[in-house]
Amino acid sequence: MPYTPIISIVTPSYNQGEFIAETIESVLGQAGDFSMEYIIVDGGSTDDSVTVIRRYDELLKQGTWPVSCRGITFRWLSEKDRGQSHALMKGFRMAKGEIFAWLNSDDIYLPGSLQSATDFFRNHPETGLLYGDADYCDAGGNRIGRYRTEAFDFEKLAWFNFICQPSTFFRREPFNEVGGLNESLRFALDYDLWIRITRRFPCRHLPQVLSRYRLHDTSKTVSDATLHANGEEALSVAMNHFGWAPLPRVYNACHPLCRRRLPPFLAKNRGVLILATLLHSLFRSLRLNRGIRKKELRLLTRENFKKIFRNRINIMTSSSQS
Repeated sequence: MPYTPIISIVTPSYNQGEFIAETIESVLGQAGDFSMEYIIVDGGSTDDSVTVIRRYDELLKQGTWPVSCRGITFRWLSEKDRGQSHALMKGFRMAKGEIFAWLNSDDIYLPGSLQSATDFFRNHPETGLLYGDADYCDAGGNRIGRYRTEAFDFEKLAWFNFICQPSTFFRREPFNEVGGLNESLRFALDYDLWIRITRRFPCRHLPQVLSRYRLHDTSKTVSDATLHANGEEALSVAMNHFGWAPLPRVYNACHPLCRRRLPPFLAKNRGVLILATLLHSLFRSLRLNRGIRKKELRLLTRENFKKIFRNRINIMTSSSQS
């Protein structure tokens, strides 16, 4: 009999009633030769999130939801938590599947994603972590860009997190062996986990778009008020694991800081802002690394510089669809 694994998907949720129905349907609508366990951990939402979650629970219990895989186990809870990583760990401790993943309550899986992940793990049983490609979409679900994924290179992971979280799946055993998510992290919890798993277990890239990563004004990853904290946390994670401060990590931490400190008329000029951030980043990088590192020089290519400047905010405001 062919291997038919259980895939456990965890969705952390808090006041995302505007998007969570689309997220839930993108999971429950997956078709294929696998069984699914879907766990939603809500942080005590005050909007209509719980009402939406309960509606799908009732549809499944009544047998009126069209199940297109071998079976769906649906569980959810709503209570206060200490943040996203705490909520996720609650869900993963409840999970019984062999393959784990999480999908935030404003992102969506594309049709066939779970079957593609199942097939890959079935054909490559040594794989500890699998990541696919992903598109960015806006609040309305319209595609606005592509997440820059690429073939796996552990050394390059210091520079760029080319592993897109909603398109990533990993086995239970590696997740548990590295200790799961670091609950002290607020932003770079996925980046930290990828580094710890891929340092010890085989990692593979599947060149197929598996998800859409939503960017909108209230998203934790694009809010201007939190970009600096996000950049500083990612820089700290990189330095902790790799032992040096990669230039893109320094740049991403310095960019919102320079935007705040420059006079408004200069901060609005993209060229001036980039130049100021580069200068600040170079000085800070030299200080943190106590000089120039050979590893850094090998990565200073034109393509990598383009990736530094094309951040999520640029994608949100750009007309480019590449």
